[in-house]
Amino acid sequence: MKTIIEPFKIKSVEPIRFTTREEREKILKDAGYNPFMIRADDVLIDLLTDSGTSAMSAKQWAGIMDGDESYAGSKSFFRFESAVKKITGHKFIIPTHQGRAAEKILFSIVGGKGKYIPNNTHFDTTRANIEFTGAEAVDLLNEVGKHPEIKADFKGNMDIEALNAFIKKVGKENVPLVMMTITNNSGGGQPVSMQNIRETKEVCKKYNIPLFLDACRFAENAYFIKLREKGYEDKSILEIAQEIFSYSDGATMSAKKDALVNIGGFLSMNNEYIAMQCRNLLIVTEGFPTYGGLAGRDLEAVAQGLEEVLDEHYLRYRIKSTAYLGNKMTEAGIPIIEPPGGHAIYIDAKRFLPHVPPYEYPGQSIVCEIYLDGGVRAVEIGSVMFGKYDKETGKLISPAMELVRLAIPRRVYTQSHIDYVAEVLIEAYKHRDKLKGYEITYEAPMLRHFTAKFRPLS
Repeated sequence: MKTIIEPFKIKSVEPIRFTTREEREKILKDAGYNPFMIRADDVLIDLLTDSGTSAMSAKQWAGIMDGDESYAGSKSFFRFESAVKKITGHKFIIPTHQGRAAEKILFSIVGGKGKYIPNNTHFDTTRANIEFTGAEAVDLLNEVGKHPEIKADFKGNMDIEALNAFIKKVGKENVPLVMMTITNNSGGGQPVSMQNIRETKEVCKKYNIPLFLDACRFAENAYFIKLREKGYEDKSILEIAQEIFSYSDGATMSAKKDALVNIGGFLSMNNEYIAMQCRNLLIVTEGFPTYGGLAGRDLEAVAQGLEEVLDEHYLRYRIKSTAYLGNKMTEAGIPIIEPPGGHAIYIDAKRFLPHVPPYEYPGQSIVCEIYLDGGVRAVEIGSVMFGKYDKETGKLISPAMELVRLAIPRRVYTQSHIDYVAEVLIEAYKHRDKLKGYEITYEAPMLRHFTAKFRPLS
């Protein structure tokens, strides 16, 4: 095979500021040992998130100039609506300024105390918006997805038996909808199979419960289906995506991922009554239904991005370049969730730092170390992000996995950048025995990982 090259040319560049380790030691300490609190200018390679960090194309920038900024009935909205309908087939399309705004509106309508929202795995903002209403977010990931070392094609799948049993247990009247996250972000960026989506829909249909998709990375998931699921090898990405959405009753999406833009999102559905309620809330919180908190230029960029993300040359490069980093890490013995996911590589912090228990946050130790070693910013996805305290004992209840996510922005970094990241990680792994745990000195009541402060343990 020939080298996988970037399927684009670079027309504009942004300088990167270099720092010394001594400078980074002070920067990290001043940030409370939380990479979220570090200024972007003090980061060399930023893998904190792939959300809103993409490089836009020439055609997207042209769309920016062509945006119609009319308050109501903008032509840019109708182009955006058409692009979303073409992929999802949903009847009602509601623009929002990003995915969490769509989640906030949806769960404000359908959530509430005594309600339960099952998912293969909820990500942080989804969980927070559900729990903010008093409802409970429940993860029902299939068993193989809980074992980072096991290689399987679709480790992001929903546990169908567990879903069926859960609905029976709590009562279908207490489950306003079922969510399915594609790809499964918190589960390692792992894809969900078409068969699993179909089977999830059958359970929902049995109980007359709507199925909604968290569709941030729908195109990456569709490409994995094309590569790994029998019967889809000759289908286009658009055809696969359309089939995925055909089993759903609605979706939330942060366009900051697979729509290749820096801001934007949407809420889509087929239920006219709920759509009307959502639009009423949208007007109060986001804006008129034909702009939803976005400028017309942003709607144009989303519409164009939804076309570009379906290009198989782009998706081949995207998936292969992520795997390139994962393969370099596994060759060096670094434990990751295998096989590599679509948008990120996830380090298994439990195996990386077996001497640091979950209550000392091994993932946080790793993200701090790779920033100190090489100016690389990543994020912990473990007991910091998803840990809870037992109401009676006050002890930490840890999630099943302790991870560090290296999320790769789309069309931003070249192979030499990724080679550098691998070198930094390998160096950190070599002296892993010297790494210590951390304790939290400040935390917010929700989404604490964004603003928490830490102290290294001696």
